[in-house]
Amino acid sequence: MLKLILASSSPYRQQLLSRLGVSFDCVSPEIDEQHLKDESPDDYVLRLSREKAAKIGEIREKSLIIGSDQCAVCDQQIIGKPGSHAVALQQLSQLSGKQVDFITGVTVFNTQSGAMSTWADRYTIKFRTLQSDEIERYLRVDQPYNCAASFKSESLGIALCESMQGDDPTALIGLPLIQVAQQLRQFGLVIP
Repeated sequence: MLKLILASSSPYRQQLLSRLGVSFDCVSPEIDEQHLKDESPDDYVLRLSREKAAKIGEIREKSLIIGSDQCAVCDQQIIGKPGSHAVALQQLSQLSGKQVDFITGVTVFNTQSGAMSTWADRYTIKFRTLQSDEIERYLRVDQPYNCAASFKSESLGIALCESMQGDDPTALIGLPLIQVAQQLRQFGLVIP
């Protein structure tokens, strides 16, 4: 039987995958996550998800590996993780009243057969017009410094939204479970 591995150090992806009730290990892949010149946001997250899965595949035989990466895009610019309060404040001030696409690339890689399935999921958020005191309160509560575009939808961040559009709300958190579950079933895992 294949061992399921999540190629990620993200606590958010770990929490999401645990919802499926399957046993898995987490192994953090060390890859260069630099955006390549002229690379579209979709191509960027798809490439990183493949590289993460392949990297762990080099050290884990007889495994089913899930690699995933996400970016946020506004006005054709990739918006990364802020890393600090000051950058998060700047990001959310700039995103106020705007539409942001969260694009999640996922790869499921069967190291035994070499089969690989890769896809991207897009979820769109329209931010309300945000006041600076609202942004400050949100940042102090959620501290989304390790989240793309400083947005944490599973917590207080939802109050920053005017609207949301997409097929799978878990994609917004970083791992689209509807499609992941379908792919894992196709690779032979039993998921209710």
